[in-house]
Order: sequence, then C-alpha cells, then structure tokens
Amino acid sequence: MTSLRKTRMIEGVASDDIPLDALMEAQEPVILKGVARDWPLVRAGLDSPEAAIAYLKSYYGGNPVVGFVGQPEIEGRFFYNDDVTAMNFEAGRVRLDELLDRLQAEWHQDRPPSYYVGSTDLDTYLPGLRQENDLGLDQAELGDSPPIVSIWIGNRTTASAHYDMSNNIACCMVGRRRFTLFPPEQVHNLYPGPLEPTPGGQVVSMVDFRNPDLDRHPRFAKALAAGQVADLEPGDILFYPALWWHHVEALDRFNILINYWWNASPAFMDTPQNTLLHALLSLRDRPEPEKRAWRALFDYYVFGPADQAGAHLPEAARGNLAPLDEIRARRLRAMLLNRLNR
Repeated sequence: MTSLRKTRMIEGVASDDIPLDALMEAQEPVILKGVARDWPLVRAGLDSPEAAIAYLKSYYGGNPVVGFVGQPEIEGRFFYNDDVTAMNFEAGRVRLDELLDRLQAEWHQDRPPSYYVGSTDLDTYLPGLRQENDLGLDQAELGDSPPIVSIWIGNRTTASAHYDMSNNIACCMVGRRRFTLFPPEQVHNLYPGPLEPTPGGQVVSMVDFRNPDLDRHPRFAKALAAGQVADLEPGDILFYPALWWHHVEALDRFNILINYWWNASPAFMDTPQNTLLHALLSLRDRPEPEKRAWRALFDYYVFGPADQAGAHLPEAARGNLAPLDEIRARRLRAMLLNRLNR
C-alpha cells in the first residue's frame, strides 16, 4: 500500500494521567507510548507467548466464549466468502482454555488455522484480571456510563476496516498490532459492505488492504491519502474517536488486546444507527428535490446548534425542541414506536 502518515505519538504519560479531555477535544488518533508496559499481562507476554496463555488461564472462569476459526487459506482475514453469501470462517461457543490450547499447538505451522476471540467482556469471562491490568479511567471524564472493557485474543488475524459508535482506547497487551485509521468522511472511499450480515457486527470495507484492487475500488487511493497508521508494541495504547474507520492487524503468532469503549452522550439517547436504518426506509429513495429539502431540514433541526430550532420560541412552547432529557427521550421513543407500528 501507499506509504501512510504515522499516527502522532506521546511519550511519558502515566496510566492514571491520560489527558482524556485534550484527546477528545482534538478528535485525532494518538498513541500513548508504553502506558501499560508494567501491567502483569504485558510482562508475561514479553517473557513468552506461553507465559501469557498461562496467565490468561489462571483467571478463566469456565464460561464459553464466542470463537472464530478460519482455514489456513483465509490467512487471518475474517471476511466474506468470494460471492459475499456467507462468512469465510466458522463461529461458535467454545471454552477459552481449549481454544488457546489448539492455537498454541498449531502456531509453529507455516500456515496454521486462524483463531480469534473478539470483543469479549473482560470482567465476565476473566474475573479478577482487570484488577491487575486496568487504566483506572476517571469516570467523571467518561460521561454517565462506565466504559465497556473487552479483550481480543488470537493469532495472526485481520479485522477489516470498520467503524464503532464509541470512543476507543485500545491497549496492546501481547504481540504487535497495526491500526490503519481513516476519518469518518472517508466512508465514500472505503467501499462499505452489506449492512448485514457482517463478519463482526459492524459494516466493513470490501477492500483487501493486503492487495487493493484499484480498478475495482479506485477511490480507495483517496482514502489512503487521508489515512494514517499506528504501529503498537506491547504496552502501547491507542486512542481514536468514535466513527473513525480502523483496520486492525495482529502481527505475531499470539496477540492480546484490551480496549475501553465509551460515549460521552447521555445513556438515554438512542443510537444514530437506528436513525440511519429509518432514513433508508423513509428518505433514501425519494425524488432528489425532496431529498435536498429534507437535507435542509435536518441541517436546521439536527446538525445545527442543538438550541437553534427552539431558541426563538417561549420555553413552555418548545416541546421536543427543548434540550433532551430522560423524560423527553422516553416520550419521543414512545411516539416513534407508535408511528412505526401503524
């Protein structure tokens, strides 16, 4: 691929002094070098992959996890089959210790099967591990809800470029990882795939980053010009904002990542993904003049300043144009459900 700009790096930050406010204001990916290097899990992985596996097993509570297994031919890229009618891997419930044993037994092969456990709740499946391996983020800086803390485990795997609806801090624990990152406005140039089904829950880019076909996906060259790459070593952490596209490669024979997802918006707010689906139903296929008119209305009511549409009205008359709170959110949700069920 074209040489990408490197993500900005900051050194010398302690895990209890992450400048979240500044990161959120800048709205750009940043590597915080070596923040988690002294965590026991990182130290175990630096000792050996076998030591990291033994450390994980010591916390495993026995609950089955969702594991992905792909044949050697997929070379770690969990994706669709050739005609996009199914996935190119198998997914199912499996004991984590058994999957780790299979992975370890085969990682010396030239082309081993691909093993992946993604987005698995850390406290549920590995209780106690977080007490020794945690950023200890200040809840006051994160908003109303605590972060979702997940673990990602596998051999040499690739998660195709996708976006998440939450802000993210990704902590590289074992093995090296490479994130290729794109700002949200590059969606046009990344050729998103089907809304469903998806390999991991989110829409993914259909471009094969290892061998981009620019005849088939010519606008991908523009995405590369706007992209950046973050190479992480064990102990490094990466912040990137919500809705940034990220393509994630685990580069070693055994890799672990822990991540923190959070939203600053109040918990009573609905997900905009539902709005997108409703817009497909109600707006996308209307005549172009109507769509232009609706764009103006959305700019006024939604994408402009939050207080714009109601500012000229008496406070008692603002209704749903007033600032959203839990009660108004409940009323709006009931109104929408009522109208959708007509």
